[in-house]
Amino acid sequence: MYTANEKRYEIMRYNRCGSSGLKLPAVSLGLWHNFGSNASFDNMQSMCHTAFDNGITHFDLANNYGPVYGAAEEKFGRILAKGLGIYRDELVISTKAGYDMWQGPYGDGGSKKYLVASLDQSLKRMGIDYVDIFYHHRPDRETPIEETARALDGIVRSGKALYVGISNYNKEETIAIAALFHEMGTPFIINQRKYSLFDRAIEKDGLKDYAAANGIGIITFCPLAQGLLTNRYIDGIPQDCRIRTDGRFLKEDALDDGTLGRIRNLNALARERGQSLAQMALAWILRDGDITSVLIGASKPAQIIDNVGMLSNLTFSDAELQKIEQICEA
Repeated sequence: MYTANEKRYEIMRYNRCGSSGLKLPAVSLGLWHNFGSNASFDNMQSMCHTAFDNGITHFDLANNYGPVYGAAEEKFGRILAKGLGIYRDELVISTKAGYDMWQGPYGDGGSKKYLVASLDQSLKRMGIDYVDIFYHHRPDRETPIEETARALDGIVRSGKALYVGISNYNKEETIAIAALFHEMGTPFIINQRKYSLFDRAIEKDGLKDYAAANGIGIITFCPLAQGLLTNRYIDGIPQDCRIRTDGRFLKEDALDDGTLGRIRNLNALARERGQSLAQMALAWILRDGDITSVLIGASKPAQIIDNVGMLSNLTFSDAELQKIEQICEA
């Protein structure tokens, strides 16, 4: 039976999520990749145990994470049942619905029918009574935003989720649904968006500043740009990497000469700071306190330990920040 590291809470830093009472670890573990039906269960379990042993209390899923759809939730449910579940009250478990999950007109989007049914399925796959955060995974312009907001509010009132989140909503979409949540008294606390040194969309559309000013937490996915902001590609593209084995999300043409040069220059700066490139890239996201948590993915436990190691150096000098901008804009 699994027994957690007694010193786990001495390792991690915890940040308040917006203006809510919930705190999230600075590093959260996402089960988007490497938790499908074709992956090693022992490795999945080891990654989850390693994460929790290092103070990562937040595990982020979605209904269609796999492959196959639902596989990540089912595997995580098995991990809970085999030992991690004894710490359920110390865990923040989140899942989402919004993208296609099953066939027919009721298997994606933002309708009440889809959101309620999807969460019921997710809870069954994970073998739990509630999730801590339930997200609408994407804006659905074919469904009235009022219906989506009321559905999420009703889910919280039913006891099947404690808090509400949204994902992939831009600033204007966030403002619109936040106003509805405010009217209903819904515990809306967080937006999940892509953000990294190589993707500044939440800065450009104003969401980052708006969320910080209005008590909304932000958790960022793809903080390492699908692995580009690691040392994996500094010497070229390995034969066994995701670019070659699974081109759904990261294409080989993403690693052109200009990008490779930026990666190498950033890596040199990270070494000057005494960090790996991944550690510096994660620390940069947390540099100003506006981001609640960085959502990492991993293929092995050692990557989780390395990522958590960035917490020892979250401070950047003005010269370092300026150099980072010069490199990224080159």
